[in-house]
Amino acid sequence: MGRLLKVAITGPESTGKSIIAGQLADHYTTVWVPEYARVHLLKIDRPYNFNDVLEIAQSQAATEKVFESLAKKVLFSDTELLVTKIWCDDKYGTCHPWILEQLKKQHYDLYLLMDIDLPWEYDPMREDENRRKFLFDWYKKELEEYNCNYRIISGRDELRLKNAIREVDKLVLKPQK
Repeated sequence: MGRLLKVAITGPESTGKSIIAGQLADHYTTVWVPEYARVHLLKIDRPYNFNDVLEIAQSQAATEKVFESLAKKVLFSDTELLVTKIWCDDKYGTCHPWILEQLKKQHYDLYLLMDIDLPWEYDPMREDENRRKFLFDWYKKELEEYNCNYRIISGRDELRLKNAIREVDKLVLKPQK
């Protein structure tokens, strides 16, 4: 068996990250790592703060380690440390040193940057539908600065999934070193 391939699903709020992660895991008969932020934010009975973002990042990374042992050939992660970096920087003007240090060590074979071409869907956990273009551009800039292998995934419904599968197939079907 070859090494485990890792695919991060990333991008602004309300771009279908969780849906695509689950669909891709089903398509490739593997598992996906759910977003821990939602779990954390639902269990605290107060507004989140700077230290909550660090706890979320650490728990997300720990959860991913568990799922790595369950995955078959490829693991899909619904979010990763770039999301928490941008969240911290945007909300607080700075980021936890732990997140920045771990982000340098983080490796995904492919990042799927979800386009903002889907309509915004209200969710009490979401913060700002009017800044999606700004945030999308920020994600793209950060992916380029970290020299990440990424593809933008556009389209609605079945087309979005087909576009994601096409990009993942390029990775999965490529001979591994």
